[in-house]
This record gives sequence, structure tokens and C-alpha cells, in this order.
Amino acid sequence: MKGIVFTEFFSFIEELTSYEMVDQLIEKTKPKSGGVYTSIGTYSHQELVMYLVEYCKVSNLELSAVLRAFGNHIFGVFYNKHSYFFSPELTLFVFLKSLDNYIHVEVLKLYPDAELPKFDIIEESENMLKMVYQSDRKLGDFAYGLLESAIVHFDEKATVEMNLRGEDGLKVEFIITKEI
Repeated sequence: MKGIVFTEFFSFIEELTSYEMVDQLIEKTKPKSGGVYTSIGTYSHQELVMYLVEYCKVSNLELSAVLRAFGNHIFGVFYNKHSYFFSPELTLFVFLKSLDNYIHVEVLKLYPDAELPKFDIIEESENMLKMVYQSDRKLGDFAYGLLESAIVHFDEKATVEMNLRGEDGLKVEFIITKEI
């Protein structure tokens, strides 16, 4: 997992609570990296999972809620750092359909070792887009948060429905429906 996810997770936790909480998470989990990340480095996603689990314990929050909130947070970071992916003439559905065949292709040019999730569009109409998120990291709730922020960014009136495809969390179906 790219280091930007870790550095932004720490920023996210610091905004929610304090810098001391970040230190506490590192101290409690004792990650192999020592809790030191560069935005372009690559690190085990298990370290993020350890931080998330520990944060949920101390904050008494559900993992799914924290992941969704973090997904919402990092959408803004992606927008600020890579605004060229968010051209003003794009619509929500055009943007989402470009994730795998454009955005992830460009990300891999910058970071060839990045392990990106896959987003397959399996059904679409004028007001509905059904896509399947697939990742060994099982971060469907994080993707859900990203989708929620994309809806807000593109100023759409839409809802997101999330359905697990199997019990292991490797595949998650999202149905984005625009209000008519």
C-alpha cells in the first residue's frame, strides 16, 4: 500500500482526535515500519489494518464507520493532489467509469509498484451505475466513503448501496442511483 494512505490516515486521526492518538496507535501496534512513512513508499496494508483495529478499540467506533469517514477524507486529498483527474466537464458516472481504464493506468505510470483495487462496471443506465470493487485488502467501506465524496464533488443527487459479493469481503457491489 502506498505511503500516502498511511500519512493521510495519520492526518485524519489527528484531525479527529490528536497527535497523541497517532503516537498511541503506533506504540500499541508496534508496526514493522516503526510508524514512519513517506508518501511514495510502499508498506504492508496490514499495518493500516492494525491501526484501524486499535483506533476502533480506543474510540469505541465501528470499523465500517471509520473506513467510510477515512474514504471521505482521502477523496479530498486525491482531489487536491491530482485535480487533473477531475476535469470540470466530467460527470459522476463518466468519472467512475474512468477509474480502471484511465485513472489507475496513470497512477501505475507514476507508481509502478502500486497495488490498486479493480472496479468493474457491470450494468449502467442513464440514472444507475452498478460496479464491483475487488481488492485483496477488503476495504469496501473505504471505497464507499470515496464514492460518497465523489457524489458530493460532482454535485449529484444520488445514493449508494453496498452489497457484499461473498462473505470474505474481496468483492463488493456498489449501486449508485441518481435521483430523478
